[in-house]
Formats: sequence, structure tokens, C-alpha cells
Amino acid sequence: MKLGVNIDHVAVLREARRVNDPDILQALFTACENGADQITIHLREDRRHIQDVDVTNIIAHSKLPVNLECSINPDILALATSYRPNRATLVPEKREEVTTEGGLDLFKFTKEVSHAIELLNAHSIEVSLFVDPTVEAMQISKELGAQMVELHTGTFANLYAMLYGNLSHSNHSIKELELPRKLLEDRFLQSIEDIKNAASHAKSLGLEVAAGHGLNYQNVHHMMSIPEIVELNIGQSIVARSIFSGLADAIKEMKRLTSR
Repeated sequence: MKLGVNIDHVAVLREARRVNDPDILQALFTACENGADQITIHLREDRRHIQDVDVTNIIAHSKLPVNLECSINPDILALATSYRPNRATLVPEKREEVTTEGGLDLFKFTKEVSHAIELLNAHSIEVSLFVDPTVEAMQISKELGAQMVELHTGTFANLYAMLYGNLSHSNHSIKELELPRKLLEDRFLQSIEDIKNAASHAKSLGLEVAAGHGLNYQNVHHMMSIPEIVELNIGQSIVARSIFSGLADAIKEMKRLTSR
């Protein structure tokens, strides 16, 4: 299992004070030296964490492949083609969201996604689509010409948090929290089945399969039992753990948990 380490949250801390501390390149070098297989960064339209100069510097200095998450905004796509990352992962964006809340709606934005894939592929950039784990999304991803899909694991992660206590009340309504435990357990098991079915179908279509969003040290083992998933992209939980253990040890521990 490949581990893509997302270092966006190092930049979140830096941007809180608008100083170059912590240094995003130091995070890059630490990840490269301690078990990461890929570096993942998200250049958002609002530039709330990763900045344009970060993308330039990270791609220039990384000895590992760089996966650039980006929206289908034409201006962002133009930047992506100029930066030339190893891969671009197309994701949805809303200015008001705390973090990405779901997969890219390929049915609503079919024409825009198709154009983005053609544009990026023409610049020798592999394209992955960040999508909800449904068979229908896998099918249209293949039809649009993507090389890879990244399954959105947010529903799974939220249900795990509600069942096992790793929960922020700000992310869930009181109504959700008061659901009967048996119903939550059923939904949790179904969320895993959805990921398994989507991964299996994607592989049968010839798509590579990654997964990410909300994965952490407590829940990641559930992904290890799905052989079609070849890559996990994890960021917030690693950076959160690093506050107490240091970034190098946090990455090493996650790499140990995701090694088959």
C-alpha cells in the first residue's frame, strides 16, 4: 500500500501567523525521508493553506512523486499544466467548507471534467478523480478518460467517529448523534461495503484505486482489507499526531499501519 502524505496542514499552521514557520519544505524533506511514497498538496482557489510558490518549490525539490489536488476551475487548471505535477487529482471545492465534503459530481460537471482530463493528459499529467464510492461514479470516471480514482472515505470516517468516540460535535448534528447504535453500525458496515464494491468495479475497468479523507490511526485498518486499493492519501491525522510525537515518527507509524 502506497502512502501519500498530505502536508497541507503544515501550511495551515504557517498561514495562521503569515510567517514561514513551520517551513513547508522541511515538512517535505521529513516526509520523503521517513516512509512517504508520495507527497500530496491541495492548491485551493482561496489559497487558505498551500500557496502558488509552495507548489513550485515542492515540485522542484521533491524526490517523490507529487500529487496536486485541484478544482476544475480554468485558472487553477492552467496553473496545474504549468507546474507539471506527476498527478493531478480533481476535487470539488466550496469556499465556505472547512474541508472537502464529498466527491466530485461527475454527472453535473461531465463536460468540465472531460475537458480538464484532456488538458492535463495533453501535458503528460496523470489524472485521478476524487469521487464518492459508487459503481456509477467508477463507470463514468472510466468513460471520461481518468487513469485513477480516489474514493472519498468521509462517510465511513464520520460513522466510525460516531460509533467509537473520535468525534467533533461541530461536524455532526445532534440528530445524527442520537441515532440508534444499531442503525449507525448498519450504516458503518454499508459504508465499507460501498468502498469495497466501488474499488472492485474500478479495478475491473482498469482504473487504479486510491482512497482518502478522514482516515486516521484508529480507522485505517479497515482500508487494508480491500486489495484493490493501492494508495491512501492521509494528512490531517498525521500532522495532528506530529504535535506530540514529531512529524518523522508520525509518518513512520502511519506507514507501519498501512504496510501490507
